[in-house]
Amino acid sequence: MALPALLYSAAAQESCKLAEMGTGRVAGIRDGRTLLLADGRELRLTAIEVTEESRGALQSLVGGRDVRLKKLGPGQDRYGRLVAFVYVDDSQQSVQQSMVERGQARVSARIGDKSCADAMLRAERAARLARLGLWADPNFAPLKSENTNQIAAARGQFALIEGRVLSVRESGATMYLNFGRRWTRDFTVTILKRHRREFATAGVDPKQLEGHPIRVRGWIEQHAGPVIEAAAPEQIELIE
Repeated sequence: MALPALLYSAAAQESCKLAEMGTGRVAGIRDGRTLLLADGRELRLTAIEVTEESRGALQSLVGGRDVRLKKLGPGQDRYGRLVAFVYVDDSQQSVQQSMVERGQARVSARIGDKSCADAMLRAERAARLARLGLWADPNFAPLKSENTNQIAAARGQFALIEGRVLSVRESGATMYLNFGRRWTRDFTVTILKRHRREFATAGVDPKQLEGHPIRVRGWIEQHAGPVIEAAAPEQIELIE
C-alpha cells in the first residue's frame, strides 16, 4: 500500500543542528555509554541504547582520546551528568553514529529531533540487514506485533516491534495505534493527543497510519496488553 503524501514533510528533511558544548579528554569508561573525563565530569552518550559488549567498542573509539562535545537540547541530565554527542579529533561523524553503524548500539527511543535521528536510523537499518554486531544475535531482532506472548515477556525492556496498524482510535487525551482487535491482549502504541502536531510536522501523522506497516521502538510496558508509549516521532519508522 502506498504511503500517503501527508506522512512526509519538508521539516523531516532538514539537517540536524547541534550546538557546541566544549571539549574534554577521556580518562575512563564507566559502561557502554558513560565516560569519565579527565576534569572529573561524567558524560552520557545521548541517542543510543547499549549492551554489555558496547563497553569494549566505546573504549576502542575514545579511550584516552580528546573529544569534542555537541548537544541537542539540555546539556545535562537530572543527575548532573553531561549529555552529548561525542566526536573524536576532526571527525564529522559522532561516536554514537560509528557504534550504530557497526552494530554495537541501537538508536534510542528519544533523540529530540527527527532530522537528527534519520541518519542514525538509516545506519541501524543497514547494520541490522548485514547482521553486524548485536544484530547477529536473534534475541535483538525486531519483534512481530502479532507475537503478543513474546512482547509481553519483554516487559520492561527496550525493543523494536514491527507490524501493520489495524486501527487508530482516540479516547480522552490519548491516541491508540492498535495492532489487533483484542485491546486487552494485543500490542498497542499510545501517543498523547498533544503530541500529534509534533509527529505530523516530523512526517509521521498518527491519524494516517491506519493500514500501514511501521516499526516502533521504546520500552515495553504492560497495561491491558503490551504497550509502547511513543512520545517522540523518531520512535516510529514507516516501512514501505
